[in-house]
Amino acid sequence: MAEYEKMTVAQLKELLKEAGLPVSGKKADLITRLSENEGAAEEAPVEEEAEEEAEEESEEEFEDDFEDDEDWDDEEIVEEHVARQKPVLSDELKQALALRAAQKKATPSFRRPEWFRYKRLSRSGWRKPHGMDNKQRRNYKYRGSLVRIGHGKVNAAAGLHPSGFEEVMVYNSGDLELIDAETQAARIGMTVGGRKRENIHSRADELGIRVLNRRRGR
Repeated sequence: MAEYEKMTVAQLKELLKEAGLPVSGKKADLITRLSENEGAAEEAPVEEEAEEEAEEESEEEFEDDFEDDEDWDDEEIVEEHVARQKPVLSDELKQALALRAAQKKATPSFRRPEWFRYKRLSRSGWRKPHGMDNKQRRNYKYRGSLVRIGHGKVNAAAGLHPSGFEEVMVYNSGDLELIDAETQAARIGMTVGGRKRENIHSRADELGIRVLNRRRGR
């Protein structure tokens, strides 16, 4: 306290700024604020030491509880990882799939006429434009691309999943028996319930069949 009284107001304000305390008020207020801050700083280490001791005691009690528990299992639970099956493809089919993927990147998005004007049209698929003055039919660039034969993909890879599998719709575990695991993959129908879907998943894992629309966590 005596040291603070000998200091000037400017020096006291600098100390308050370093401590992150407000600098407003008279000299007596500044001195009181600094002295209170010192008292709080001295009490803080004592409180921290008490908290550390309490934490150590709780950890020891926690360990003792596990040592006394006879039913505790030390074995780690390891979840089985099911790798995704890959198709058996010929070199020609691999080249066809790679070429189809490259062509798809360069293919424009086909929109039906007036899709930007009406919301219901933006959600629908492609429709061939009609009308003598239709700008899209007359191939005006600002109206979007037309579906043409030049945008066709590779016939060898037509109808195949991007992975190379041929998709087969499945509605129960019995349908999996007809699938060739090397070239075909299962796609579960939308109307299949959760319990039947789990049966299909387990049976597909036994037969080594890939399920294309397998849900997460199953």
